[in-house]
Amino acid sequence: MVHLDLDIEQFWKDEEIAHKDNCFSPDAPQVALGIRMSNECVYAELGEEGHPWDPVDPIRQAELNKRYNDKAEKIVGRRLLPEVFTKNDLQFPRIKAIGEIFGSRYEYVNHSEWLHRCAETPEEVEAMLDRVEKLDIRSFMLPPNWEKEKNRIFEITGKLPYPMRHVRGPVTLACSLMGEENFIFLLLDEPDLAMRFSNVIKKVIIEMNEIWDVECGVTPETSGSYGFSFADDNCCLLTPEMYEMFAYPILRDVFARFAPGENDPRYQHSDSAMGHIIPILGRLNLNGVNFGPTVMVSEIRKHLPKARIDGCLAPFTFMRNEEEEIVAQVRRDCEAAKATGRGLNLTTAGSINNGSLLTSMRLVMAAIQTYGRY
Repeated sequence: MVHLDLDIEQFWKDEEIAHKDNCFSPDAPQVALGIRMSNECVYAELGEEGHPWDPVDPIRQAELNKRYNDKAEKIVGRRLLPEVFTKNDLQFPRIKAIGEIFGSRYEYVNHSEWLHRCAETPEEVEAMLDRVEKLDIRSFMLPPNWEKEKNRIFEITGKLPYPMRHVRGPVTLACSLMGEENFIFLLLDEPDLAMRFSNVIKKVIIEMNEIWDVECGVTPETSGSYGFSFADDNCCLLTPEMYEMFAYPILRDVFARFAPGENDPRYQHSDSAMGHIIPILGRLNLNGVNFGPTVMVSEIRKHLPKARIDGCLAPFTFMRNEEEEIVAQVRRDCEAAKATGRGLNLTTAGSINNGSLLTSMRLVMAAIQTYGRY
């Protein structure tokens, strides 16, 4: 068992400063901690039955989270998970997602949501794009009871829905709609059609978010503060040339529309081996990233000097509570952050999964306090 000393009160005092200036503050005494665990983690921690990806009744989730927080307060000194959840009758009706705009459907299978293929051949892609270009996206996207429910909930709570400003990234979306091999062959064999596909994805993302911004009461003055983020794990499958042709113009123009200011959030999540794509992402002025566990701080920093790096602890190392390896990876990343100019928000390179224990979070805190002092 690995033991490192931890002054927990001092850690949290230093942690408040560590997040200033997007984790680049010259006054930060130590590397920032991005780990705050997740609702998924309650089952292993409490020895409770349940699958972390299944829908959970809000009352049960609140009860589990409260018990979890009681334990967290003793181990890491903070209550980490929310204990109050919106009642079902005060949740806004579900709107259509981008996959449905393109004619696909989402299905919950084996404890996870899947987006089905809907266009595997070039001919099917052309037909799909023809249909999407004629679609009244607002009417399709919002359910028939939308206005009534939005007004009812607003009258009770005084709240409008929150801007989405996040989407499945273009490569992952295309792979979901077509299948990975079919999509790559499309890029190689039908570049003009692939570019049309790219342009339609871009237009749909922008239009969907403009429609939703209106429903959320977003104004031109507040628009940029919400920023925009993509989750594009499958970008690792493309060569840099393919990525620049298909995906880069989408990110470039969406960021220009929704996050034009220097400090507007521009974020990319891709927890895969996509280091070969980073030089292209470096031209997008990203200020937040979360990449795969094989993509290191020093490599990211070469091309993204202003980006907060959320990483790079391997999620399965953390989930398996492999103490020696956790400390080794935290030390590696802290030393890289000190050598390359701060900006590290130390968390997992991907999701925090059930099985990750509070004792491992405490060990990360101790390792930061030991090896991550600036």
